Amino acid sequence: MSNPRPSATIRMQALAPHLAEPAAVWAERLGLAQDGEAQFALQLGEQGLQLVELGPQAPGPVRVDFVEGAVAHRRLFGGGTGQMIAKAVGVQPGVRPRVLDATAGLGRDAFVLASLGCSMTLIERQPLIAALLEDGLARAALDRDVGPIVAHMRLLTGNAIELMSDWQGEPPQVIYLDPMFPHRDKSALVKKEMRLFRPFVGDDLDAPALLQAALALASHRVVVKRPRKAPVIDGSKPTYALEGKTSRYDIYALKKLPATNCP
Repeated sequence: MSNPRPSATIRMQALAPHLAEPAAVWAERLGLAQDGEAQFALQLGEQGLQLVELGPQAPGPVRVDFVEGAVAHRRLFGGGTGQMIAKAVGVQPGVRPRVLDATAGLGRDAFVLASLGCSMTLIERQPLIAALLEDGLARAALDRDVGPIVAHMRLLTGNAIELMSDWQGEPPQVIYLDPMFPHRDKSALVKKEMRLFRPFVGDDLDAPALLQAALALASHRVVVKRPRKAPVIDGSKPTYALEGKTSRYDIYALKKLPATNCP
């Protein structure tokens, strides 16, 4: 997602007295005040961290939950390896690539791929969203069913272009990009999240540089998720595309993925 934008005012809140100390730790980490007027609040409650817009007409809070809700339903009933995202990154019998999700957001796509057996590294550069994701991963790690999945998800916080350019160690086989663009999804859930996140993240105006950095690092392919009718990102042209009802995956194939002795 895009660079942090300090235009919106936000404060840290503990929703119970016994959470005041850990809330203060988050406030210090993120440079947030714990009192005063604000448009938004990062709240720590019994269910973890959540971001909420303040005011009578505001939508409900957004938090990361890999154990219950829509993400859990998709894990159980979402179609497994037949999902388009699985095909896009190259999941097939005997092949489970190492994937870098360089625009992790709330981690939903990365979790789907981890649940299918892919080893995932996630990058999120907006500190508030990275905090929600970090908290969600920590809570999921305690769950008997989901813990083994998130054990395959490693979170990095920072600018994806810089982190990819300075990558140390073995490069990811596949890099997955889902840049933030206006009106990407019309669903009620995503519209609520977009309303919350827009003041902090804006749009990804550096998507061409992000793609260039990904192509320079990935060993086997780069996958870019786009709205179905959106133009391709400026720069190199994709090898082919997979198209669904609302989304499209532009695939930049560099070499064939090797088998990894997976189901």
